[in-house]
Amino acid sequence: MVVFLQNIISGLETGALYALAALGLVLIFKTSDVINFAQGDMAMFSAFVAYRIFEKHVPYWGAVIGALVFAAVFGYIIERLFLRPAVKASIINKLIITMGLVMVVQGLAVIFFGTEDYYLRKAIESNNINVDGVIIQPNAIFIIVLILAIVFIFNYLVKKTKFGISIRATAEKDMTARMMGIPVSSVYSRSWMIATALGALAGILVAPKTQVSVTMMADIHMKSFIAAVVGGFSSFIGPVAGGFIMGIADNMVGYYISLDWKTVIVYGFLIVMLLVKPAGLFGEIIRKKV
Repeated sequence: MVVFLQNIISGLETGALYALAALGLVLIFKTSDVINFAQGDMAMFSAFVAYRIFEKHVPYWGAVIGALVFAAVFGYIIERLFLRPAVKASIINKLIITMGLVMVVQGLAVIFFGTEDYYLRKAIESNNINVDGVIIQPNAIFIIVLILAIVFIFNYLVKKTKFGISIRATAEKDMTARMMGIPVSSVYSRSWMIATALGALAGILVAPKTQVSVTMMADIHMKSFIAAVVGGFSSFIGPVAGGFIMGIADNMVGYYISLDWKTVIVYGFLIVMLLVKPAGLFGEIIRKKV
């Protein structure tokens, strides 16, 4: 039971990071109608920025805030320079653009930061807590609580604020939103800014485990994409639930079945999920009349 609970807690921590990154993916998808395959690498770049700021003897949270501001501006620039001109392009063309951005961002990261790995401290550096044999890391609890709080605030903003209504209207039908006087272009830009910042925070929080490196977000990005698929791309709650499911399943499979087969089984679960419920656990199949 102790080992089981240990895996659950660890899975919740990892799942929270998947959920945060997946939420950013879904936000961009719902507003811009494109999956940003470069989000993981943009988060990696922002984590490097956080490390460089922290390296200059800036307090940790000052470095985090600085990196999040950078991430928001980074997302805005990417949307304006690369996605805005292609707003009328096909979905496939938009996907190709984001795939190209993967190589661009990785190349820039190597140029500016090199290929070495760097250590970035944990958000909370306190001694572990032992509860009847279950080791609880304060940093893990902080990550879980922080991300649940972010999800709660995000959900409130989407449902109760004018900006949230504009996001939902744009996600539903951008042409109708324009006719209603909603600044759709502004919604696109803000969505990219928020999504990039969410991904950056996930990158900064996972950095103590992965080290800050060019490839640090490869696994997180792929698992967050799977989390979004499992939860459903048509819902904001779906990717969060999918993230926690993925985190716990990842840990359980790795411990009770096989570390070597963990990734294979997780991808197999994705295929089964797509066959059984293509829209995801919380998604809805959207049918259009032709």
